[in-house]
Amino acid sequence: MATQSRGSRSARRRNRRYIGLVILVVALAGGWSWFWHYAAGRAETAIAGWRAREAKSGRVYSCGSQTIGGYPFRLEVTCDKAAALFRSNQPPVELKIGEMLIAAQIYDPTLLITEFHGPLIVAEPGRPPFLEANWTLGQSSVRGTPAAPERVSLVFDDPKVDRVGNGNRITVLDAKRIEVHGRLLEGTVTNHPVIQIVTRLRQAAAPTVHPAAARSLDADITAVLRGLNDFSPKPWAERFREIQAADGRIDITNARVQQGDTIAVGSGSLGLNVRGRLEGQLRVTVAGLEPFLASINAQERVQNSPDMDKVAGALDRLLPGLGGMARQQATNSNFSLGIMMLGQPAVLEGKQAVILPLRFDDGTVFLGPIRIGDMPALF
Repeated sequence: MATQSRGSRSARRRNRRYIGLVILVVALAGGWSWFWHYAAGRAETAIAGWRAREAKSGRVYSCGSQTIGGYPFRLEVTCDKAAALFRSNQPPVELKIGEMLIAAQIYDPTLLITEFHGPLIVAEPGRPPFLEANWTLGQSSVRGTPAAPERVSLVFDDPKVDRVGNGNRITVLDAKRIEVHGRLLEGTVTNHPVIQIVTRLRQAAAPTVHPAAARSLDADITAVLRGLNDFSPKPWAERFREIQAADGRIDITNARVQQGDTIAVGSGSLGLNVRGRLEGQLRVTVAGLEPFLASINAQERVQNSPDMDKVAGALDRLLPGLGGMARQQATNSNFSLGIMMLGQPAVLEGKQAVILPLRFDDGTVFLGPIRIGDMPALF
């Protein structure tokens, strides 16, 4: 009888432990569910408040429908038929996109991941679109908070941008991959921030921008923006105006561009004049210069430009008669040789190269003596 009584007590203790464990699990699950719904409610309130603040500044964001999910460990905000209207732009511009999914882990709310599902339509309000973009993967990440971001990244796979209108469609950008990464180097987003921007392009072509960009290229460019007052939402033209007023600059700390057999690396510093145009110079080392010169029809550009006398004189000083050869439509190989002799010989990635200045003069771009083109005013 005693043995049976002890066994009964042990069984009751085990049952109580099981019941206690079940109650604890249910309490934790209930508490977590309450916390998740509380966080979801806070997120919805924060989004509504952010939209209201942005609307006061002329930036109106909307969703055709909005849902919050991701239980139990994530918060996911799905915005279907998302739209953004920027009234502060002149003229105003409206962006429409198929869907946006914004996600954050409950345990790490300072990292926001956003997925974009195209197409993206850009138009003036009430008018037909003038740009249309699509991609296979579009994603952004923000480390920090929406009010004080520390790092921001944008990644698009297979992006394609077309100019549309009047029944026509012209491709202005086509790439395998585009990445843009920004981070805060100094200051804060509200007090003279210094921003580093890293841009990576893979198999990117922009045939309507410049003849040199018609063939696909790879690029890795790191730049630092100095002279900003803050990084509050505003048009980029206004930011560049701030940089000019503060005598700020755009430091290209490292750049590498490859297009076919042509490779160029360089660095330097650029500023902005009162007309919003770039001024400054980069020191560029170029290997495989000849294909690049041919792609932009450099010989004709020099011969038909006011700089021809200056270029021919410089060539003649280096090698008598070389300037006359350029004047008389010498062969491209001799022309390329003359241009290379104006620079400093170098070796780049095991290839014969030349160091030339890439000069920006009131927005006009020169590679050595060759006028490459004109950059539009930034404000």
